[in-house]
Amino acid sequence: MHGVVLAVLLQATMAGGKHDYNAAFKSADESGKPLLILVGTNWCPGCVTMKRSVMPSLLRKGKLSEVAYAEVDADSQSGLAGKLMQGGSIPQLILYRKTSTGWRRKLLIGAQSEMTVTTLVDRAVEQQAALQAESAEQSVVTASHVEAAE
Repeated sequence: MHGVVLAVLLQATMAGGKHDYNAAFKSADESGKPLLILVGTNWCPGCVTMKRSVMPSLLRKGKLSEVAYAEVDADSQSGLAGKLMQGGSIPQLILYRKTSTGWRRKLLIGAQSEMTVTTLVDRAVEQQAALQAESAEQSVVTASHVEAAE
């Protein structure tokens, strides 16, 4: 019996690792991609809809390819969930976007449609691209200013 329980726990742990927060955060930090996090539970109907229907559909369609995506279980990862969440309502879809002054946060509470999530992601990706273009432009201006001074 213990072997069956251990096998089930191991499978659940491995499945949870598919959209691991630490890996997604590292990817976002290194790549500059926005970080999208779904915080929920396995007993909440809205969370289950997001985890089993909305988000997998968006992943299959490639709509989340420009973000680092993670899922956080508010029950088994309560410490992390508490740091990420605002208030106690679930599910919460949190998007962080890296800026020149730090990370910016957007929050959607409750079950969301594919269209709403797509709009959130598209806007963040556009803003991120604009920031990176502006940063690259400033680098060119700085480099040409240094060349002119020499």
